[in-house]
Amino acid sequence: MDVKIEQSWKDMLSAEFEKDYFKNLTDFVRSEYLSGKIIYPKAKDIFNAFNLCPLDKVKVVIIGQDPYHEPGQAHGLCFSVESGVDLPPSLVNIYKEIESDLGRKSITNGDLTSWANQGVLLLNSTLTVRAHDATSHSGMGWETFTDAVIRILAQNRKHVVYMLWGSFAQKKAEFVDAQNNLILKSAHPSPLSAYRGFFGNHHFSRANEYLIANGETPINW
Repeated sequence: MDVKIEQSWKDMLSAEFEKDYFKNLTDFVRSEYLSGKIIYPKAKDIFNAFNLCPLDKVKVVIIGQDPYHEPGQAHGLCFSVESGVDLPPSLVNIYKEIESDLGRKSITNGDLTSWANQGVLLLNSTLTVRAHDATSHSGMGWETFTDAVIRILAQNRKHVVYMLWGSFAQKKAEFVDAQNNLILKSAHPSPLSAYRGFFGNHHFSRANEYLIANGETPINW
């Protein structure tokens, strides 16, 4: 199956693209886009996280659940919205933690493309969603695919930081060797849970300390 995705990921995931579940998933997603329903993100942005962050450039992985489902928000990077769009509450809290942790403000708009360009894989567990209908594409195969992404990444790269916020993201930790990578877990940055352990987790400084200790350039959060 010819999937339009960055070449290094395409090579590593080629076997996954031939599996029955992925063929069923692509049939489903294609039918959703063709049905007249509004689906996010735009089809060209489904694999944006991979296209902006080739496999050999990955330093940090952040995992979200599914794309934002309101107009103008989702563009293929978890927690990110395009410049000019109001900041979602979880992203507001991420920026608050960066300011508290690092003693400086982060970027002022919601577009996290600059993180992706530095080696942050901003991966949602489910890569598509219907408008106004959260988790509407869950259980259709995306989770199996993104499990495979983390497993393949962990098999091929060491000294990667996995920032896993909330129980949903933390399920991916089972695919990662904690001896050769840094796994950081905390509550989710959502307003419903941020005060139960996201604030004060110091994940951004801890990630950079680990990267520096392993000869990598830190992320300019």
